[in-house]
Amino acid sequence: MTQAEFQRWGAFFRENPFDDFHRYHRPAGLISVSLGGGDVQDKLDWLRPPPDTGHTGADMDLFKAAGITPPRKEI
Repeated sequence: MTQAEFQRWGAFFRENPFDDFHRYHRPAGLISVSLGGGDVQDKLDWLRPPPDTGHTGADMDLFKAAGITPPRKEI
């Protein structure tokens, strides 16, 4: 892939994201609200899985008690 093609794909993705949220979760949330009512943000929060931080609930409680932001998980 050339540098120019890579930049075009980057621009395309910024305008038309093709991640799971935009492909599956958002349309499902909108359909759910149109059929059953409710708040779309509540549906999206329920559909979207929580981020994998690599920390347990106890770790998160300790970070919160200490007043610090947990470090991000290394990929």
